[in-house]
Amino acid sequence: MAFLRRWGARLGAILTAVSLAVFVPVAAWAASGPGELAVEAARRRPRGGFGIFGALCCLVVIGVIVLIVLLIMRGRRSGRR
Repeated sequence: MAFLRRWGARLGAILTAVSLAVFVPVAAWAASGPGELAVEAARRRPRGGFGIFGALCCLVVIGVIVLIVLLIMRGRRSGRR
């Protein structure tokens, strides 16, 4: 069981690193000035809501975040023993 826990922690670390590697440059790009382009793209999009793909993507991202938090909490709990 310890083997699975170690691999779970490694997988959580990899997913965290990948998500930070994606979101940090995107945030820096968004803050660097092409805000007008983003505003223009938001004005032109159709008013249909997220759609099924957007909702599925949102659920996947929330699931990954919850999984990472659970792995971190489980790791802290097992380290105290």
